[in-house]
Amino acid sequence: MTDAATDGLAAAPGKKKRSSLLELDARTKRRNAAEARFKAYGIIAITAGLCFLVGLVWAILSNGLPAFQQAVVKLDYTMTQEQFDEAEAAVLKTAVYTDQFVAYFSDRVREQGIEAEFDADTIERLLGKVGGTIRAFYRENPDHIGQPVAFELSAASRVDRYLKGTFDRGDVSGEGNRFFVPSDFDLVDTLQEAGFIAQVFNWNFITGVDSGVDNAGGAGIGASVLGSFLMMIVVLLLALPIGVAASIYLEEFAPKNWFTDFIEVNISNLAAVPSIVFGILGLAVFIQFAGMPQSAPLVGGLVLTLMTLPTIIISTRASLKSVPPSIRDAALGVGASKMQAVFHHVLPLAAPGILTGTIIGLAQALGETAPLLLIGMVGFIARYPDSFLGGFEGPNSAMPAQIYNWASRSDVVFTEKAWGGIIILLIFLVSMNLIAILLRRRFERRW
Repeated sequence: MTDAATDGLAAAPGKKKRSSLLELDARTKRRNAAEARFKAYGIIAITAGLCFLVGLVWAILSNGLPAFQQAVVKLDYTMTQEQFDEAEAAVLKTAVYTDQFVAYFSDRVREQGIEAEFDADTIERLLGKVGGTIRAFYRENPDHIGQPVAFELSAASRVDRYLKGTFDRGDVSGEGNRFFVPSDFDLVDTLQEAGFIAQVFNWNFITGVDSGVDNAGGAGIGASVLGSFLMMIVVLLLALPIGVAASIYLEEFAPKNWFTDFIEVNISNLAAVPSIVFGILGLAVFIQFAGMPQSAPLVGGLVLTLMTLPTIIISTRASLKSVPPSIRDAALGVGASKMQAVFHHVLPLAAPGILTGTIIGLAQALGETAPLLLIGMVGFIARYPDSFLGGFEGPNSAMPAQIYNWASRSDVVFTEKAWGGIIILLIFLVSMNLIAILLRRRFERRW
């Protein structure tokens, strides 16, 4: 009877048939379809982001790697004592050095069976002002007079571009100009086949300094790298202790009232202030009011310290908050003071996050350009200091300012140097992030 009643109820008219758990109803199908669409949107977004990243990396490498190669003229050159004395006794010394080199180079080329005519103008188009380079070398190394010296003289920027494929015969029309003439193409090809001209790794780009707007091939970023390094030392020595101390006080010791709330709100607001505002502040306070030297890494480090402090304070407070309250309670329960609980237990546990936030803040400061331009740290003043401590007060530049300065020039070779500088800057940034990851993992394993 029960079965009959049940069957009767199930078959009764006007009753909605119950759905089975083993079958998908319309609502479940719509929900699953929405979930599938959301997953597809996520995959498309990730794929698009990876494509943009690959395109960016390809653009940087394809445009910047040529900056690490340079065309040079290889030649074993011997200068006699008589030639040196004759050149130094002349009024136009570099002109005499150039004439001597032209004669020597012409003889070496003819020995290779190459029939070519060289004069001072041709050498200047191919190698620039080579007389000054040779004179500077022998004045600094007089013991090399009378001995064969293996010179690697940097080729002119147009010769370098021609060998890299970014400058061709179509770029020179008519009879050319004082920088390049059509016959120079054949001359460069002949010298390259004979082994006089070759492409070598451009160490000067990594270790050199900016050479001015007239010598794009000789420009280097080495002094600017040193300037950035000195600024990062200033930022690290000031921002880390000040930021950590402020974070510990606000998070662990400061009373919760309107004043601390006001400070916390302003710290969060400072983290969102444009960097150029900090540059204006540094110009007004450190240079105009305090009278500190313009273009000095010390001033640049102080400006970047002000900009980095909010980031370090916010990340340090987040790390301190992540430590469980039971750690503090346990330390206080066994008789530790508030300071002992913080410095002996809470702070070591928060160290990985503090170090990570600090290094990320330094990496952010390393790539800033606008505040440095406002205090005068432009690319063309980058120089190596006479001493390490003197480098903090002497005029210098930074990698971002040097890259900006090169990118603003019209010569294509400077644009190539700017791309190469971006590669070096990215290497520094990636290295700093890797250090942050390694330090975090090390401290996490320890605790």
